[in-house]
Amino acid sequence: MKSTKIVDAKGLSCPMPIVRAKMAMDELQSGDILEVHTTDKGSQADLVAWADSGGHILEKELNEDDVFKFWIKKA
Repeated sequence: MKSTKIVDAKGLSCPMPIVRAKMAMDELQSGDILEVHTTDKGSQADLVAWADSGGHILEKELNEDDVFKFWIKKA
């Protein structure tokens, strides 16, 4: 999946992955894909809920070597 922008939030704890994702999403156009990488286990639920509350679409979610990766399409 081709991402428009990638946010590296590895090593950051809540709420920083969400803060970084929101800042990056604000720079994107509707339909663009934001890819977020995080190591905070709480971010799994947080990013899914944040995407849903903003009307964005979680296209894909993956856990790879303790790095949680999310691909979110901007509404």
